Amino acid sequence: MSRITTIDTPLGALGLASNGEALTAISFNEEIEDLRGLQVAVSEDPILAETEAQLLAYFQGEFKSFDLPLSMSGTAFQRRVWEALRAIPYGETASYSEVAAAIGLVPRHSSRAVGLANGANPIPIVVPCHRIIGANGSLTGYGGGLERKQYLLTLELTYA
Repeated sequence: MSRITTIDTPLGALGLASNGEALTAISFNEEIEDLRGLQVAVSEDPILAETEAQLLAYFQGEFKSFDLPLSMSGTAFQRRVWEALRAIPYGETASYSEVAAAIGLVPRHSSRAVGLANGANPIPIVVPCHRIIGANGSLTGYGGGLERKQYLLTLELTYA
């Protein structure tokens, strides 16, 4: 049974989804309607309440490490990439090739696959796909848009 809520943040509205036991998705305001299609029932959900509290503290610079149960649907490869993303410390960045190397792959052959898995991350911010940059240090694509990515990176650098 999927449960959703919407919260207001400095990035705009965020849609949060839970299966009652774990956080399953975060969507930016442009994608919230996609989340609504998952909705089976809405009720008080402690996972959504805790996610909201942690996200709001994060945006205030008071919270640097999320501690939430997650349920992420994806391939084994995607899940490996997402776990590697979670290992990137607050306020730091990594390139696609660095993530590939971290999961034991040859970077020059795997960077594109890592990028695709990064882009499929269903729980942005909590699973910090915004911390991935190009090998030359440039901002690269972000599902929430480059302005949001820049905001998140600047936020983290400010409070690191």
